[in-house]
Amino acid sequence: MSLISFHRLLVSAGIGFCIVVAIWEARHWSTGGGGGPLVLAISFGVLGLGLYLYLRRLNRILGYDRDRT
Repeated sequence: MSLISFHRLLVSAGIGFCIVVAIWEARHWSTGGGGGPLVLAISFGVLGLGLYLYLRRLNRILGYDRDRT
């Protein structure tokens, strides 16, 4: 496994973690948990979205050309 593939695996795991925590905190907030869980749910949702966008653009960030085989 190359270093880039391992990096993609770790970023994907981070995205999954952020999604799970965002859902967990949103459920906690919906049962009357106060404002803290809502802030955490939104924060982890935004972080997960940011990681997803980073993963989608990783080839461009690293300078790899998609047209090459």
